[in-house]
Parts: sequence; structure tokens; C-alpha cells
Amino acid sequence: MDFDAILPQRKVALDVLSQFIQEKKDNNAEVLLNFICTHNSRRSQFSQVWAQVAANYFDVKAACFSGGVEETAFNERAVTSLQRFGFKIAQAGEENPKYSVQWNNNSQPFVMFSKMYDDVINPSSGFAAIMTCSHADENCPFVAGCEKRIPIRYEDPKNYDDTPLESAFYDYRSFEIATEMFYVFSKIK
Repeated sequence: MDFDAILPQRKVALDVLSQFIQEKKDNNAEVLLNFICTHNSRRSQFSQVWAQVAANYFDVKAACFSGGVEETAFNERAVTSLQRFGFKIAQAGEENPKYSVQWNNNSQPFVMFSKMYDDVINPSSGFAAIMTCSHADENCPFVAGCEKRIPIRYEDPKNYDDTPLESAFYDYRSFEIATEMFYVFSKIK
């Protein structure tokens, strides 16, 4: 990962997230991150996974979540992209399936599925709401219980669905999010 490839103006937004995490850590408070996108199917799911992996890699105790303003399903293309990056993923159920996601043999798998941002498994207070898409950011002006709202928007990979660039763009977006989440957690002391 090349952190120097992240544009300076982008680092400004990412640094806000790093500061939130650092302040929580310095105050011995739980680090709770909820990545929010409209459908909780692609960008917010990628963000949750990669933030959790980055937190574990840098030994930062953090709990990462995701949710949407609508419930749909964890998009199959996003799931397949994560599998190409080496994640072990098992599916349970058909409609809005739940996925058990594990990134290495020593990590505990966690369950991912599309849900509302205020679902009972997500934190209800003291968390940062990271808005990963413009639609959710603009149409959800109030996120109940969030301590800090941080817009870190990503272009939707669904724009490339059913095109020859589909797999490449899903992987590109996933890796971009991975790089940025590793940058965020690399700054935590």
C-alpha cells in the first residue's frame, strides 16, 4: 500500500477519523466505528471489513460496524471481490444472506449482512458515523447516537456492474478503501 498515493485533501478527511480514534484510545474509551451508506451493500461493507483488519493489524482495539438508510443485501460482487483478496467467506441464507467473514486463521470471523445503521447489533451511542456515500451523507442529516460524523465518500462500484470492468473496479474500490483504512490506523500511537 502506498500512502503517498493518497491525495493531500483526502488525507485531511482521513485524519479526522484518525484523530477520533486516537482521542478514544487516549481516554481508554471504546473505539466504535459505524460505516454508513445508502444500501449497506458495497462501500460501507468494504469499509467495515478493511477498517477491522487494519485495526487488528496495528493492534488497535476497535469495533467496526456498517449500516444503511435502507436494507438490501451484501452485494455478491463485493463479496466475491473480498474473496479475491483472500478472505474466507461463508454464506447462510438466501434473502439478505448473512456472511461469516474471516481474514486469517487466527482471527475470529464476524457476521456481515445488509442492515439499517441503527440495527440492534450496531452501537447506539459514542460512535463515529463515517458516511461512505454522498446520498446517505446528504439524505441522512441526523444519525442518532453518533458522537462524530465524518464524511469519507467513495464512488459506487455498482456503476460498473455488468460491464467488462466490473471485477477490476470492485477490486480497485476495495483496495482504495483498504489503503485508506490502513493509513488511518497507521497513525494511531
